[in-house]
Order: sequence, then C-alpha cells, then structure tokens
Amino acid sequence: MKPGSKSKINSAPLLVFGAHPDDIEFGCGGVIAKENRAGRAAHFVICSRGEAGSHGTPAQRAAEAKCAARILGATVEFIELDGDSHFEVRAAHAIKLAGIIRRLRPAIVLAPSLVENQHPDHWRLGQLVRDACRLARYGGVKELRKLPPHAIEQLFYYAVTPEAESKEATPVLIDVSAPEIVSAWTAAMEAHASQVSARNYVELQLARARLRGLRAGISHAIALFPNDPLVIGSLISIGRSARKF
Repeated sequence: MKPGSKSKINSAPLLVFGAHPDDIEFGCGGVIAKENRAGRAAHFVICSRGEAGSHGTPAQRAAEAKCAARILGATVEFIELDGDSHFEVRAAHAIKLAGIIRRLRPAIVLAPSLVENQHPDHWRLGQLVRDACRLARYGGVKELRKLPPHAIEQLFYYAVTPEAESKEATPVLIDVSAPEIVSAWTAAMEAHASQVSARNYVELQLARARLRGLRAGISHAIALFPNDPLVIGSLISIGRSARKF
C-alpha cells in the first residue's frame, strides 16, 4: 500500500446505531475513539431522544449526545421510529434504516445486541438493523430504488449492559488500553451528565472493560459480537487469543 493511502474498509465510514442518546458511548465508545484515531470516520444514528427516561429532557439528552459524538470524532443524526420505550420490529422501520445504510455505504455496522434481557428498545433495534443490512443489498425493494444497493462487510453487536452480552457468539475483543483512548471514552460518557449524575454508569463500563482486559493480558478491552463468521485471509493476520489469565 502506498504511503498516505487507505484501505477500502478504512475509507468507508463506521456506522453505529443507538436506541437512546447514550447507548453508543456506554456500549462501545472506546471502540469509536480507537477507530477515529486510526483514521476511520464514524457516524451515529440515534433512534430516539430519550424522552421516556427518568432523568434529563429530550433536548438536554440530544445536546449531550452531540457533545459526546464530537469528543469521539463522530458525526450524529437523530431519527424517529416509534419513540423511546415504544420500538416495534416492523418492515417499514427496517427499510428506513436500510436507506441510511445505502446512503452512507459503510463497511462495518454496529448495533445493540439481540439479547432480550435488557431495555426492549435495544434488542429490537438490533433486530431492525440486522434486517436492514440485508434489505440494503436487495435491488428490488421499491422504497429504496433511489439509492443503489449496498452490501456491508460485517455487522457487530455491542452490549450496553453486562446482561446484554451474548452467550452464544464468541466475542471479538477490541484493545482500547491506550490512555488517550480511555480518556476520550470516559469524557464521552461523562458528557451524558443527566445520566451519570443518577448512577455510576461510567465506572460500570470501565470496570467491564478492565475485567475483559485483565483476562486478555491488557488493561482495557471491549467485546463486540459478530453477526456472521469472520473471514480471515490468512492465519498470520489473526491476533493472539484472550486466554492470558
């Protein structure tokens, strides 16, 4: 590769879906910070303004999300599905999300995990994103014909809470140990002041990452769960295993 050139994947944006204004930062903010510093653009699609939450107004939470996205070097947009705590898995919603995928043409998509023992909006959005990634490939979907079909490279799920971690899929651990990555991730989580003032969400996420890292012989790691088997071009490109403890 010539100096200054970027691979196909690095030149394509990382597309991240969140049900609520803080989900992305708490669930995988360290991954976004690391990818940003590696030169990959990231775009957040937030599907509510947290209007059903116990703390903070929708306007406040949207402002916090915009601030957090800036810290992580990402752009952000808000869309409406059924409203906070009212998400339904419907074809119209999947098609709407597929339109975003066609418009942005990402290589990698991140979405909340499909585990049901969490906020119902999370797993329902994960299912909608999974369906949308398929629909984005199909040229005959009449609602999407204004944009050319697009096939992503990979869909990964992130877990906002420990309960949301998949017990069926082997996770891919992303090393987010660098101090500048942890610092940016922490700042992005703390930008959601309306939420972290109510509970110590920041320490919860950092503790999860420290435990993952400790088991892997590093300081911090975030787990992503692949929707499909990963295709590896060569054994040489595989990193070491996490069995270090």
